[in-house]
Amino acid sequence: MPIRIARPDELSALVQHSEQPERNAGTAAYLTDLLAKKCTRPEWCLVAEDEAGRLTAATALWTLPGNDVPMALVLLETRWDEPGLATGRALLAEAVALAGSLGATELEHVIDSPTQPPQFQAEPERRAELLRLAGFERARDGRRFRRRSGAELTSHDDRLNWRSLPSLGREPFIALLAEALPTSADAHLAAKVARHGARRAAESLFTDMEEFSYEPRWWEIGYAPDGTPAAISLPARNPSTAVIGLVAVSPACRGNGYATAVVARGTRLLVEAGAEEIRGDCDAANTAMIVAFERAGYENFADRQEFTRRL
Repeated sequence: MPIRIARPDELSALVQHSEQPERNAGTAAYLTDLLAKKCTRPEWCLVAEDEAGRLTAATALWTLPGNDVPMALVLLETRWDEPGLATGRALLAEAVALAGSLGATELEHVIDSPTQPPQFQAEPERRAELLRLAGFERARDGRRFRRRSGAELTSHDDRLNWRSLPSLGREPFIALLAEALPTSADAHLAAKVARHGARRAAESLFTDMEEFSYEPRWWEIGYAPDGTPAAISLPARNPSTAVIGLVAVSPACRGNGYATAVVARGTRLLVEAGAEEIRGDCDAANTAMIVAFERAGYENFADRQEFTRRL
């Protein structure tokens, strides 16, 4: 079964299902938006076709706007029987090779449950099996949280004195991240520390966050009453929505509810900037963050498995 770059007439929605018009329309709108924002490119969209010329599998490489190096796979579609899994493996092998040729050193894919727009990821267990067969490893068992307009804002936590990035510069943020990451309950962050060490992991994480859209004044460190740097708040916008981005609390200051204060602080700044929906993710094992989101008025609307493959 040949794997090739999608033709222009196929970029409307790639693989389509005649019995799922809502899915087809949602996928088409999502892909159109990704192409317009240059989160993907026409030459990054791969398809497989059967002997009759019908598209049976597809995926697209994804990155943040303005980047030329792919970071993830989206819109992964194939049949979920054994022949379909074989086609999916061939498709992923081509996608991985293409990403590597463009300079990627790691590729990510996420599976959200329950299935929902814009990717409509049916058969999550079979998807996970396909990713493992293609050399991907699960990096995090995550929980997704969402706050919509109209929800009451959590009251300001007067215990923390907030100072922003323009007045502090990058170094205090990286130093506090390097202190917090080694004992983080987040598996993805722990893997970064194991691979790179605390300082380099902190620098890499902060640099990754700088790829998002944000106002420098949004990024803050909250200082405890004794002047200790206690917590980091990095709210931002990704290509789709406003996000809490990153929350980190110094090990010496944990157990005081500061994670809730950070989520509330970031939420207020994003709402004041016009955000109608705000999202945030955390590890299922990070109970402090789960509580923080819930206390700040967020709902756990989905679970997310994150998979990565080093190239």
